[in-house]
Amino acid sequence: MKRVSTLFLKIAVILIGIPILALCIFLVPELGNVAEEMLPDFAYIKYLVSIVFYASAIPFYFALYQAFKLLRYIDKNEAFSQISVTALMKIKYSAIIISCLHVLALPLFYVFAELDDAPGVIFVGLVVPFASMVIAVFAAVLQKLLQEAIDIKSENDLTV
Repeated sequence: MKRVSTLFLKIAVILIGIPILALCIFLVPELGNVAEEMLPDFAYIKYLVSIVFYASAIPFYFALYQAFKLLRYIDKNEAFSQISVTALMKIKYSAIIISCLHVLALPLFYVFAELDDAPGVIFVGLVVPFASMVIAVFAAVLQKLLQEAIDIKSENDLTV
């Protein structure tokens, strides 16, 4: 049963990465062009938008890789080990980096909201940083719980 559930989660991790890859290929260049059209005074805005979104894809895929490794550790019955704690720590830092990069892009969402007179655009810009921070907090809590479980396990192994 455990292998089936981890297999399902591994497939889910892979399927999560595919739409982000499609967004990076098709949507990010289009967003750069839209930003260039809306703000013709800032010629570098197209490259700034591309850099922020492509730079946030790197820690995203790194976190997905760490999640995949964590699922492999579960398959090998190494879930309660220091390497699992390290993988959760890397996921946490990746989520924090993604959140910080998208916070840097929030002024662009404000400018777009002012130009289109649509204040809801700002809330759309807050979705990714908020979701990334939720993931970072969740990974931090899991990391702490796993570390405490490892500590308790090592104490029990020493007392026997």
